[in-house]
Amino acid sequence: MTTKKITRVDGSERAPQASTFVPTAEAKAQAGKYRMYAIILWVLAFVAQIGAMAILFKKDPEIDLTTGTRAWLIVILLIDLIFLVAGSFFWKKANRLDPASKKETVKFFLQNQLGVIVAAIVFLPVVILAFIKKEYLVGAIAALFMVGGGLLSADYSPPSVEEYTRQSAYVQELMGADQVFWTKSGGKYHLYEDCQYLKRSSELFVGGTIADAYANNSKIKPDISSLCSACEKRCAKDKGWSDDHLKQVKDKALSAVQDAIQGTE
Repeated sequence: MTTKKITRVDGSERAPQASTFVPTAEAKAQAGKYRMYAIILWVLAFVAQIGAMAILFKKDPEIDLTTGTRAWLIVILLIDLIFLVAGSFFWKKANRLDPASKKETVKFFLQNQLGVIVAAIVFLPVVILAFIKKEYLVGAIAALFMVGGGLLSADYSPPSVEEYTRQSAYVQELMGADQVFWTKSGGKYHLYEDCQYLKRSSELFVGGTIADAYANNSKIKPDISSLCSACEKRCAKDKGWSDDHLKQVKDKALSAVQDAIQGTE
């Protein structure tokens, strides 16, 4: 018989109820640490870029680099890529703890796609210099790393204050409290601890909010579709709601939050 590991998320310190989502002091502090780690790794990526460019600056455009020197240059670029992607990983974790608001369009884009910008900063100069120095193989590899690093650093489902607020409001409308359940690797969050889709999981997180679920599992997309549909239907059945009534409740809860958010602009 398999014993399921239960991880209880500390819900003792919660932000006060407000019209929009507000991260806890603990979440903001953790996000700050992750962003510090990201910046350190990105600085190291920039240092690696300088090392690569130093080698290229010394090269005579008419004389090829030795095989050994070219190999070292490629290794440096690979290290650059590793630092870039690792930094982006921590940056995206931080954003899930302390998301930006969609109302601030520029900040929202920069905060969620900063890793892509850093990818261009740490690789594009190397690409340009490599082609100027006629090191086409190195330039092509640097360009490949830049594109690959940018794709890995991009956030395709960026979290937002508005989305956290909407989902929290809907869960509270259904269950009376923003408390959900999730697994370490599953792509959904659940309303019931005994949900059929949680029975086979070896580890279950309980006692956390929507924001906690997103902070602890990067596979859960910050979107209302991440709510387990089986749990949603079970809740409606327990309350005696029809599918149409459930949809009305959902639309009303989400639109009320949207109105509250727009009212603060």
